[in-house]
Amino acid sequence: MAVAHPLDKYLRTDRIPTMWCPGCGLGIVMGTLLRAVDRRIKEGSLKRENVGFAGGIGCTARMTLYPLFDSAHVIHGRAIPFALAVKIVKPEMKMIVVGGDGDLAAIGGNHILHAIRRNADLLVVMVNNMIYGMTGGQVAPTTPRGLYTTTTPYGNPEREMNMIKLTAALGANYVARGSITHPQLLEQYLYKALGKRGLAFVEVISTCPELFGRHIGFRSPVDLYMEIRKRIVIKAKPSIEESDYSWEKGFVIGEFVDRDEPGFTDTIYEYLNKIRGGGVQ
Repeated sequence: MAVAHPLDKYLRTDRIPTMWCPGCGLGIVMGTLLRAVDRRIKEGSLKRENVGFAGGIGCTARMTLYPLFDSAHVIHGRAIPFALAVKIVKPEMKMIVVGGDGDLAAIGGNHILHAIRRNADLLVVMVNNMIYGMTGGQVAPTTPRGLYTTTTPYGNPEREMNMIKLTAALGANYVARGSITHPQLLEQYLYKALGKRGLAFVEVISTCPELFGRHIGFRSPVDLYMEIRKRIVIKAKPSIEESDYSWEKGFVIGEFVDRDEPGFTDTIYEYLNKIRGGGVQ
């Protein structure tokens, strides 16, 4: 007799197995995210019909193909404006944007800046595998300085982009960094982020065994996983300054920001009510 996985009810099982490479961390990310959603649904703080996913282009954005929820796979870097449009039209929706460091921090960088500035009511999950995985292993904004990529064969000369500092400085309500090497902690961060109004941003340190690991000398996905695990530093209440990372210093994970400012949706509807009432202030 076939035994169903506890998350099968949230998956388009006809699309499994996924397109991800063996050893890719994205399966762990999807599992922890769906477990966090499941907890919210079971406790009654989320309705299944009010959960939506949006992703752009790249390995991470393909995650929108597998959950059995309303989902959109849009053009490169444009998942945030799509998700925000849905949220404004249907404020009851909990929109989850999934993307890689290239999709969100590079080509979609301008959109994430203004979403944070507005404190848009979105959960943005940025999976940081420190490389462009789908398109050939090029240097990404988050690639640690000094590391080999296909476009930096003598090592990356640029500083890493710290998305934790960026999101915190622009006023996101919730900012956390997790890692696929510690899925229980990651699930906690995602669960908390799902309950926040305003913009919640969760960065996930992940593995790309094919176009990151192999290029820096790790022939086995397990070896790369264990190497990243060694470089993870867990802190209960890390400071924003501790969010800086490098391949040598490692990666501090934890909750960096947790506040409760009004979200963009509340603000927009407040203005709409003034317009409908004919009031000018």
